[in-house]
Amino acid sequence: MGAAYFYHLTQAPLEVTLAMLLDKARGAGWRVAVRGAEAAQMDNLDEALWQQDGDEAFLPHGRAGQPHEADQPILLTTGADMPNGATCLMTVAGADVTPGEVQTLDRVCVIFDGNDDAAIAHARTQWKALTDAGCAAQYWSEASGRWEKKAEKEAS
Repeated sequence: MGAAYFYHLTQAPLEVTLAMLLDKARGAGWRVAVRGAEAAQMDNLDEALWQQDGDEAFLPHGRAGQPHEADQPILLTTGADMPNGATCLMTVAGADVTPGEVQTLDRVCVIFDGNDDAAIAHARTQWKALTDAGCAAQYWSEASGRWEKKAEKEAS
């Protein structure tokens, strides 16, 4: 059984935090699906990931619906399916995540903009829905300038 990790962005932009989390997930050996709510934002993230500096910063990825999507270690999508066999799901821009996904995947990361009141409210709703369903969850904030765990709920 996995857990949902909520990342409250207040300092670094989404692209920087996402790249850091993707690097850690790949280091753990996980295949990852990055789920967004809008195709335009996924286009922007795709471009940002291709423009990472240095060979060590390269994060091999592709887009859902493109050739070889099942072979991608990181798949950017707006859909619920994960044809790349992802064991880690990262959601951005309020994309949905279900308790079943949290319970079956190794990790779910919910990344939300701490400067957007609607995004904060949506993340709180997601936290409550997932923890009420018995999922383990952690809340991480970068408000101090570094990532710190601020809350944790164990699976029930």
